[in-house]
Amino acid sequence: MGKIIAITNQKGGVGKTTTAVNLSALLASAGKRVLVIDLDPQGNTTSGLGMEAGAVSIYETLTGAADMAEAAEETDWPGLYLAAGDIRLVGAELELAGLPQREHRLKNVLQPARALYDFIMIDCPPSLGLLTLNALTAADTVLIPIQCEYFALEGVSSLMNTLNRVRKSLNPGLEIEGVLLTMLDGRTNLGLQVVDEVKKHFRQKVYAVTIPRSVRLGEAPSHGEPIHIYDPNSTGALAYRNLTAEFLRRNGMEAPEGFTAAAAGKAKKPKDKKKHKKK
Repeated sequence: MGKIIAITNQKGGVGKTTTAVNLSALLASAGKRVLVIDLDPQGNTTSGLGMEAGAVSIYETLTGAADMAEAAEETDWPGLYLAAGDIRLVGAELELAGLPQREHRLKNVLQPARALYDFIMIDCPPSLGLLTLNALTAADTVLIPIQCEYFALEGVSSLMNTLNRVRKSLNPGLEIEGVLLTMLDGRTNLGLQVVDEVKKHFRQKVYAVTIPRSVRLGEAPSHGEPIHIYDPNSTGALAYRNLTAEFLRRNGMEAPEGFTAAAAGKAKKPKDKKKHKKK
């Protein structure tokens, strides 16, 4: 049975999509079968993987017009599948409000997919609406990216209150997968102070790996490539490789030998493009 992980934080710009794209892609490169669900109307995970939403997206599955098997499309990277999202999800918030079991729509359509994947990653929008509630209701665990800046700390208590409410009313088994510190500038005292405060609050849930500020991480989405493809020797690629290895260990698995070593040269994508490959 595949593990469902919601990548969420009510604060925007903390690295949710960057983590969804790169962790999922690297898990696939480590031999795992992974489905990424782009639940954000901005569709950044979709474009970050070089794809675009076709006639059937995650929107159609939520509204009952299609099932997950129709929405999941293989990307250019073996083992990595995407249920694309786009601006249609804005309307889903209103449409779901009038449907039965509105918070359980995603959970219900994901149940048959559990047997097909090792991990199902959900990139959530940066708000607490019905889309995020659907993700938290469907998920086994939550992965929380936290940006290493002062205002990021203000959202932590709010996020934990949200998770506690979801546990009480919708998903009693929901647990924290891990807390990921992102956009760290180790040259500043503030960044290091945020690291210390987050570790005091979440303790062993905080990943040992931190994600540094990186120009190359910011560039990769515009090329529709995960960082380990776009620039395999960059600090961002190494950080996400190390995160993936730590993630696997925490789940009782091991990364392939030499997985965390930087690759030599830019990896090439296959020449054949997928049906909804972004142009």
